[in-house]
Parts: sequence; structure tokens; C-alpha cells
Amino acid sequence: MKKPLILVTNDDGIHAPGIRSLIGIVREFGHVVVVAPDKPQSGMSHAVTVASPIRYKMIHKEDGYAEYSCSGTPVDAVKLGEKVVLKARPDLVVSGINHGSNAGINILYSGTMAAANEAAMIGVPAIGFSLLDHSHNADFKPGESYIRKIISQVLQNGIPKYTCLNVNIPAVPADQIKGIKVCRMGKGYWDELLEERFDPGNKPYYWLAGSFVSIDAEEGTDEWALQNNFVSVVPIQLDMTAHSVINQLKDLENHV
Repeated sequence: MKKPLILVTNDDGIHAPGIRSLIGIVREFGHVVVVAPDKPQSGMSHAVTVASPIRYKMIHKEDGYAEYSCSGTPVDAVKLGEKVVLKARPDLVVSGINHGSNAGINILYSGTMAAANEAAMIGVPAIGFSLLDHSHNADFKPGESYIRKIISQVLQNGIPKYTCLNVNIPAVPADQIKGIKVCRMGKGYWDELLEERFDPGNKPYYWLAGSFVSIDAEEGTDEWALQNNFVSVVPIQLDMTAHSVINQLKDLENHV
């Protein structure tokens, strides 16, 4: 059988340990091409580069594997990977492994998941993987068997068009991970603070800080799953319409 063509990217940059772990896993499944940002791009969400050129360079190439860095965002990397490097649609796009959680509302800020969403937009199955550990020295090994299982399932059975999977892995030893929970996105928000600081010229600048506040960690949410040491899998759709609100707004159609 023809091996699948898999595009790999991330938002922590081409040299991040997380993407190195993911590359090692996906190379077991098919032909792999890596196109990832040449520097960290966390929190870039679905940003694209429009006011400056995007450049890329080959880092390594061998039979069945190639690796490139690019100057753009994670979404740029997916576009560049499909349109320029591959000149074809891959069979699967995987993004990550992100250093830190992308559960709940964090998906809206995540460059990792934006890359997966970009692939889903063109009908390519995509998965974003994240580990709940921001450390550069995070241990990705405990989650590797679950990543293999999820990738294998998607390659064999696919996922509905224009959707992708948001996978988060608890940062605990392998023997403490209880399994996989397919669930919905928990609700929450960031309680943010813009810290005022001063440069050597005594001019103010601001540094974003804050903490995440979960307001929905009921059983069935990704937050609950992760708190209880399950790997959470949330199917994400591109249609952001609040369908339940459409009828409530129908009166607007009666106004000129």
C-alpha cells in the first residue's frame, strides 16, 4: 500500500523538543515532511504574514523524510507546505507537540491548533497535540502511545471533512494516565494583567501576565478529563455559528 504523506508543523519552533518527539512518532506511519517556524510562534492564533516576505530553507532531506524551517507563522507553514514544498495536499497534518495546554478556550489563541484548523479548511484531516507542561525539558514519552493510537485511528478511518482534533495530554507518568476521553471543550477565560514596567530610559512598557480561570470543568469536558489524568480529544469544527441563537434574532429580519 502507498504510504500516507504527512505534514508536520508546530508553534514552538523547529528546534522545540515537542516537535522532535512528534516527528519520531509520525515517521513510523508514512512519508513525512516537516515545515515549521524558525522561531517560537506561541499565541499567534490564525495569524498570517501579509506585510513581509516568507522564506524557507531545507534543513535535511532523505528518502521518505524532509525537513524545512520557515520565517512565518504556523498557518503560514501549512500554506507553504501545501502550496510550495509539497505542491500537493497531504493525507494528514499533525501539529505539536505543544509545550503547554491548549484545552478549553486556549484553542482560540493557539498557533498549534490554528495550523490544524488551516488544514481542516482545505479538507485535510488534522490533529493538534499538546502536553500540559511548558518546560523546555518536558517529558513527552508518557503520551507517545496515545499519540500513535490517535494517528493510526485517523489514518485508518478518517475524520469528518472540515473538522480537526484537539488532543491534550496530562503531564503525569505513563502509569498514571487512565486512557482517552473524547469530550467537549470546557469554558473558561484568562484573568489578565498588563504589568507596567520601565525601560532604562524610564519609558513605560507593558508585559502580559495572568492566570486561567475554568468556569466549566464538569465531567464530559476536556478540563475534567485532564484533571482526572485522561488524554482529552475534542473534535473541532470550523463552523462557529451559534445555531441555537439564530431563531432568537429572527426579528431583525423584520426591520428595514
